[in-house]
Amino acid sequence: MYGMVRLGLALTCAAAPLPALAQSATNLTALRGLAPVAALPKTPEGRAALDANLTVTGDIQTGTLKQPILLPFAEQRQLALRDAFITDGNGTQLADGLGTALARAYQAKASYADFKTFTTVSPAVSDLFGYTNTVTKADSNAGKFFFANATTDGKKPVSPEAAAILKDGAVTDVFGRAYGRLAGTTGADAFGNSRPFQTLPLLVAYRGNDYFGTPSQSLDWLLGPSMNLINSPSYPSGHTTYGYTESLILAILVPDRYQQMIARAAEYGNNRIIVGAHYAMDVLGGRTTSLHAVAHLLANDPAYVGQIRKNPAVLDPMTTDADKTVKVTDFPALVKAARADLEAYLKDACGRPVAACAADDGGRFRDAAANAASYEATQTYGLPVVHADTAGRTEDVAKVAPEAGYLLTAAFPEVTLAEANAILTETQGPGGGFLDDGSAFGLYSRLNLYKAAGKAAALAATRRGQNSATR
Repeated sequence: MYGMVRLGLALTCAAAPLPALAQSATNLTALRGLAPVAALPKTPEGRAALDANLTVTGDIQTGTLKQPILLPFAEQRQLALRDAFITDGNGTQLADGLGTALARAYQAKASYADFKTFTTVSPAVSDLFGYTNTVTKADSNAGKFFFANATTDGKKPVSPEAAAILKDGAVTDVFGRAYGRLAGTTGADAFGNSRPFQTLPLLVAYRGNDYFGTPSQSLDWLLGPSMNLINSPSYPSGHTTYGYTESLILAILVPDRYQQMIARAAEYGNNRIIVGAHYAMDVLGGRTTSLHAVAHLLANDPAYVGQIRKNPAVLDPMTTDADKTVKVTDFPALVKAARADLEAYLKDACGRPVAACAADDGGRFRDAAANAASYEATQTYGLPVVHADTAGRTEDVAKVAPEAGYLLTAAFPEVTLAEANAILTETQGPGGGFLDDGSAFGLYSRLNLYKAAGKAAALAATRRGQNSATR
């Protein structure tokens, strides 16, 4: 079932580059936030972090590092294989974080029949997934070739404004340079930032069933034919961006399962390391990109709303181009509409109030302590401090990134934005990581949404109790 593959051989398959995208203002913000990775070779601390990144990635992939995962490692590998497919039309593969009863109800309505055909709960839920995914995915995809070779698609140079981000000794192809797989050399990504399956000295390849239950193997999702990543630059992780984005949507729509959905997001990102597709740094970059963009959407930031975006949840070839797009001018209103639709459906499908159904969980997310430990293991992956100035201080979220609080208030409206930011400040994780350079984007890299959601939920419950007592 398993095999150790030595990766010094030439990989000759070809992969189509990601589609070129014009770099928007939001893309540029994300690129600036992700850019500290390009400066890592300049300092001893940065080089140590790069060394640790490869070691930690390899130890997770082989199972040498005994993480507090939620399944036995052999079963986690199988889930990682199934998680290689992305259900970005409806987030159904992530819905097991909703618990036994709600997951059963959600997945009965929102499912994938094949790679392209799926169903969803309602038009509002569809629009919410479609718009949010296109925003976060655009920010994540913009980084792929940018940090590989300063292009938009492998060949077309980025704009002068984008090129200026790479200054003061910052370099492209950081992983290729650090791990002996320079772009275009034997076994390397043609464009740069080769992935772990190209740089690790040993890779565990294994067999199992894919998302659709079809016999598959991990290499099918790395080298093709299911997914060919040979010439797809590694940083940041697009799968992780998707995993956190859609898990956050479900967490906000079903607040009773917020923490479990965050644990599912962390697991999904970690599975990208287990399958051999990404480094720990890729996962941290994808998580940060998602949290940053979703917070700005929830804040109705004009840079993130009011645009026409392609809606991946509309796949009928008979629809018009206009039908395949979604324009959102009031993101919180869309969230409210989607929540009303989903709550009504889940209540009817489950046959009980949503809160009661949310408590019905016989799956791997039933143990809160295990969920917390699993999430904590992915907070920094134990990578060493790069930025000593931020390592020793607690960042005031309200001052540095005040919109971050909407990640909590959207789910727990009884909590004020000021209270939410105070909770995020109190619960934030260790500082000084490779992205935590003092910027607002960097602050998102150390948010501990799992712990913060627990405090926000408790405060919201107290407020509801107080309001009920005064009626």
